[in-house]
Amino acid sequence: MENTALNRARAEYAKVEERYVASLAEKGLRFTERGAGAEERRALRAQLAERGVAVRNAGASLAVGHLSPACVECTGENGSETFSTTFKCHRDCYFCFNKNQPDYEKFFRAGCPWEEGLARCRRENGALGCIGLTGGEPLLDVDDSVAFLRRARELFPMAHMRMYTSGDLLTAEAAANLRDAGLDEIRFSVKDDDAPEMQRKVLAAMRLAKDYFPSVMVEMPVVPGAEDHMKALLREFDAIGVDGINLLEFCFPFCNWPEFAKRGLKLKNPPFEVMYDYGYSGGLAVAGSEELILRLMLWALDEGLRLGMHYCSLENKHRSEVRIKNERVAEGLPLFVFDEGDFFLKVGKVFGPDVDVARPALEAAGCGGLREDEGEQSLAFPLRYAPLLAGLRRLDGTVIEPQTCYFVYETDDEGAYLVDVALEPLAV
Repeated sequence: MENTALNRARAEYAKVEERYVASLAEKGLRFTERGAGAEERRALRAQLAERGVAVRNAGASLAVGHLSPACVECTGENGSETFSTTFKCHRDCYFCFNKNQPDYEKFFRAGCPWEEGLARCRRENGALGCIGLTGGEPLLDVDDSVAFLRRARELFPMAHMRMYTSGDLLTAEAAANLRDAGLDEIRFSVKDDDAPEMQRKVLAAMRLAKDYFPSVMVEMPVVPGAEDHMKALLREFDAIGVDGINLLEFCFPFCNWPEFAKRGLKLKNPPFEVMYDYGYSGGLAVAGSEELILRLMLWALDEGLRLGMHYCSLENKHRSEVRIKNERVAEGLPLFVFDEGDFFLKVGKVFGPDVDVARPALEAAGCGGLREDEGEQSLAFPLRYAPLLAGLRRLDGTVIEPQTCYFVYETDDEGAYLVDVALEPLAV
């Protein structure tokens, strides 16, 4: 017997994704075929796991060797916040997503209100674990960067302080001033398409930084097609002795699509593992970036490179946002479980004819707080009771199909509410 209520629910979720992709395709953006590259990614991930690479945040983060405390706290208990003193930059990267930031033009001209941001952060989370300074380019005004670091250290004396920079403006004097202001980690954002002389300059800045800072890191997006160049850079970074590299999934920042198109790039499809209106402004993942990163990690292990490696996917950026929204309310929602892997709130559901089969089994086990939705023809139950439904059959002999439903806790001017964002089969 067909479960029309379940099919209808699945179709509604699928339509959200289809409409999203179609609306962007109408604007000229190009996506791969749905699921393209998925098998290769699964195989590469399995190989990395066999090699001892840590699988974090439900697979959104992969790490081996040194991992910055900031990357741990990004989705950790104490949290990490990143600020800018300016959006001004002497570079003009086609993939920069700063223009997506609220009030970009205003802050570009007048500077960013970092004092207010630090004060707000201190009120909301005095135990903040990590603080980042980015831009723009923080080295355009070293005095402002030093002032930021000193104030951040006053408010958060135990926090790990890091700074992002292109690196080509770093001098010994600037490094000494930043170190004395409390900078623990400098993170160089190397550009794949920089001219050779510019990359040599940045590599020299990394060597300089080793004399001043406790930790020297690299963070860079990995562009499809740059495999040979990336291998050469990884060898350079390792020879310099950087602690590690954050390999970022390359993203399209919702602007400047012609630059992506002329390079033959397409977008990953589906665009998100879980469809949701994420606040992170980094954009959409470019197809092929993840596969290249995973191959590079395997290659680096084979080469015996010593630097730490961390694959930070677009999904990993989203994990932090979802955790912030959901973790704080999880204990007050007994029907739901807070997933420590991907940080979504989750509940079990059965639909249509499965409701009449599942309800007696759940009630007999003392499962209280069941929630029925007559319009959806569904029954929600706590996931811990899912094993009770294993093998249950409808009158026609068909095995019932329990589902896991994903939620995000939202707050806005109208109040607080739960938004259901995904549905997937529940293994019982």
